[in-house]
Amino acid sequence: MPRGKKSENKNKTSAATLGFESKLWEAADALRNNMDAAEYKHVVLGLIFLKYISDAFEEQHAKLESERKKGADPEDPDEYKAVNIFWVPKEARWSHLKANAKQPTIGKLVDDAMAAIERDNPTLKGVLPKDYGRPGLDKQRLGQLIDLVSNIGLGDKENRSKDILGRVYEYFLSQFASAEGKKGGQFYTPSRVVRVLVEILAPYKGRVFDPCCGSGGMFVSSEKFIEAHSGKLGDISVYGQESNYTTWRLCKMNLAIRGIEGNIAHGDSFHNDRHPDLKADYVMANPPFNDSDWRGELLKEDKRWKFGTPPAGNANFAWVQHFIHHLAPTGLAGFVLANGSMSSNQSGEGEIRKNFIEADLVDCMVALPGQLFYSTQIPVCLWFIAREKKNHRFRDRRGEVLFIDARKMGTMIDRVHRELTDEDIQKIAGAYHAWRGDTTVSRHSGESRNPVAVLLNHSIFAGARLRRHDDL
Repeated sequence: MPRGKKSENKNKTSAATLGFESKLWEAADALRNNMDAAEYKHVVLGLIFLKYISDAFEEQHAKLESERKKGADPEDPDEYKAVNIFWVPKEARWSHLKANAKQPTIGKLVDDAMAAIERDNPTLKGVLPKDYGRPGLDKQRLGQLIDLVSNIGLGDKENRSKDILGRVYEYFLSQFASAEGKKGGQFYTPSRVVRVLVEILAPYKGRVFDPCCGSGGMFVSSEKFIEAHSGKLGDISVYGQESNYTTWRLCKMNLAIRGIEGNIAHGDSFHNDRHPDLKADYVMANPPFNDSDWRGELLKEDKRWKFGTPPAGNANFAWVQHFIHHLAPTGLAGFVLANGSMSSNQSGEGEIRKNFIEADLVDCMVALPGQLFYSTQIPVCLWFIAREKKNHRFRDRRGEVLFIDARKMGTMIDRVHRELTDEDIQKIAGAYHAWRGDTTVSRHSGESRNPVAVLLNHSIFAGARLRRHDDL
């Protein structure tokens, strides 16, 4: 195949192939002026959320208005809650804000709108941003931003079916993550990396847990997976925890706009585990890489450290043991770690890793290319843990670990960022499912030997001779 065409095809399947989202971002970014991206993020995403729930409300309001003769009451909050639509009081409706967008009091009006929505919808209590009236926010630019958002249909039935809001929200999250650089990694995992985790784990049914959930991308991708495979959204239960309060709010909004009900707690997973008794069928996570500030010295005797006490200077294997602790007896976990997690021997890490292997917990390792993340340029890997490799759902994989080398995959979407394509994701997931012995989720194309899939014995990290698994 000619090189130019190959590149064209890759771009067609790339998440970077966008239409109005990028134009909307450019317009919104132009209004940012000199405001810090981390601050502006909440201004923009809060307005987008408000416009979405107002659109959905107005559509239902019009429907109820037309049914007044049948006894419908368009001003009865229960009429909206019955169809999973947020009740929006008069002072919070988008038409009211749009009509006053040029007024110097627009900041206070938006704050009042957010407070009113939280008051009348308990699930949103403490979630919405309410600092639009602060002196440092240019009210003229805020009014222009309201006018800009007014031009997009977000919450009516047609646009909900196209997931317009989901696309805008995800694109804006990614762009803010890029603008914030390293700090952006605190709330956003690139959607293509999330999709690899989800496609491999295939969470059809059960409890899904992310103890460092950021803005909730793992949950959103899991729901999309279920929809794509003709499942029902209620087939999974969502549990999460996030230590950063503003990021927790982003997550709550991200799930609310998609109608995903989840038990998302705020707090430090290590020191204040808000789901202490949870045993999840799937754990998916992108914990902070090589975190040295997790106060591990306070948890030396913690019951979670069954494979060894993790070093106070690096939380990587504390996270892994936290994930394992929360897995059900046949549970599966997939998570992102820095490549150093495969080889580091500092402060007892090599011994802990050896204990994971000897307990036959490691199912698959995927080496990813560099430049996939906004927060770091270092190459990362995906770990997949299986509590029970012989559970009759798949073939008996005891004593085996699959290593998938995907380091040459992906395409550059700008000067510094790489992205995995749909084809890349299907090859990686297909290789795993073919090896595991199930063919119901992903079909691995036999046309290419890329990625390289290697089957290893339990000496995976001790330099054992590698043996190619030629069935892949």
